[in-house]
Amino acid sequence: MTYVILQPCCNDASCVAVCPVNCIHPTPDEPEFMRAEMLHIDPATCIDCGACVDECPVDAIVPEDELDDDDSRYLALNAGYFDVHPVDDMPMVQNKSWRKGKFSDLTVAVVGSGPAAFYSALDLHAAGAARIAMFDKLLTPYGLARFGVAPDHQSTKAVTGLFRSLGMKKNFTLHLGVTIGEHVTHAELLQHHDAVIYAVGASSDRRLGVDGEDLPGSHAATEFVAWYNGHPDYANAQFDLSGERAVVVGNGNVALDVARILLSDPEKLAKTDIADHALEALRRSSIREVVVVGRRGAAQAAYTNPEMLSLLDVPDLDVFVEESEVAPDGVTTAMLEAEDTESAVRTKVALAREVAERAPSGASKRLVLRYLLSPKAIRGDGRVESVEFVRNRLQFDTDRRIVAIPTEETVALDAGLVLRSVGYKGRPVRDLPFDEGRGVIPNVDGRVIDPDTGEPIAGVYVTGWIKRGPSGVIGTNKKCAVDTVDALLQDHLEGILTPAGLPAESLISIIEDRAPDALDYEGWSRIDKAERSAGKERSRPRVKFVDVESMLAVARRS
Repeated sequence: MTYVILQPCCNDASCVAVCPVNCIHPTPDEPEFMRAEMLHIDPATCIDCGACVDECPVDAIVPEDELDDDDSRYLALNAGYFDVHPVDDMPMVQNKSWRKGKFSDLTVAVVGSGPAAFYSALDLHAAGAARIAMFDKLLTPYGLARFGVAPDHQSTKAVTGLFRSLGMKKNFTLHLGVTIGEHVTHAELLQHHDAVIYAVGASSDRRLGVDGEDLPGSHAATEFVAWYNGHPDYANAQFDLSGERAVVVGNGNVALDVARILLSDPEKLAKTDIADHALEALRRSSIREVVVVGRRGAAQAAYTNPEMLSLLDVPDLDVFVEESEVAPDGVTTAMLEAEDTESAVRTKVALAREVAERAPSGASKRLVLRYLLSPKAIRGDGRVESVEFVRNRLQFDTDRRIVAIPTEETVALDAGLVLRSVGYKGRPVRDLPFDEGRGVIPNVDGRVIDPDTGEPIAGVYVTGWIKRGPSGVIGTNKKCAVDTVDALLQDHLEGILTPAGLPAESLISIIEDRAPDALDYEGWSRIDKAERSAGKERSRPRVKFVDVESMLAVARRS
């Protein structure tokens, strides 16, 4: 018997370290890791020891004989990975000799409190750093784990349990409600710490660049996600759900999330931590169909197979695919016939074609997946009424990459709501260089560089999406953070870092003076406890506070 990794997999890779037979891949040392949609267990190598089960932070691993019908596909998903990546071909683990150094005098500031920030802090703590201080402009930590993960994916949110363990460590301090660049400058952080790691994510959205994009009824999907997840900056946002159809442009996991939330039974969502204002709006919603549109084919779809499979399990929902848009074509056929094509890509095509052949069940709501369409314009008289698309065809470019080429054919879809989901983008950080084109802080292996000289800026590092762009899942940030911390530790041992010139206590005084509403971990713990308590009364994981005043009132209780 083998164990099987399921949809909640967050790619944290804690399971990899405890496997005695090296059967879980890709590992963080393998090049496939950073682009893998999930981890996989090789059924031919697994010895049924169960060590990985206890280590998984999101309960994503089960024995084969406990798979239910909905999860049975994951056995093939796990095994298929090793058809392309046999265990015998896996690289050796890198020997990190610098990890044996002494870091008991190292002090580091971490800006941001999402997964990348906490993974960095956890790794610094494990290395023996003397002091780790974390800063976030919001009054609640965990970033996208709180405000990005869909409310019906509670198992994925469980990764915050790992981060919670850091809160009471003596060498860790949390400063919430502190904006770097406003309350504390970048220079002041460096004066009080040996190094600074920026893990500020990618909070902006990429635009479509088409006419009508700013019409009322056209929104960034990032705003919609923040709204239903209770982000205080978006608690008062308004979305018109009075029409029967919504169109989501882009087909990544976020696109599938917003489509699923729009079409899910509100009473099932009422058992999650969705924001109350969003729940009430969804109860009044008239939307019965969501069309998710991608510019290339099913093989190139940005969503992951686990997200697609979870979509097929939504009750009272028919999922449709236009058969002509997933029919075999020369480019896709050539790609599927190539020996090195990933099993995940083959599965995407197979799933899309399977759905296209399904007969409708008569469900009250529909989700339609469209491919090979690029937005041309958003139309409407004073507000969104329709979206015009141009039909694409696939071809290989000179580098044998598959690209979408527009044709003369156009397609129009009526819609009262349009959500743009074509990617996140980082925002500039005051006093740091910024790459506007990529939406990241320029860096090499996590070391921030001067774009004019290409030389590293001593003591300044990045991790997460602001380092590499918006890619991967929550656990991907662990590998990203460890790589950045590796660079920082090596620089410390080589004497590259400038020691902090001022004591930590003086920075505390600055924060108390400039950000009097700032909270520490104890203050956040009071908010956390109050949210969980309110949730328990309503059989929910938590009921989120969505306004600053309520959070501060709870945090200040003695």
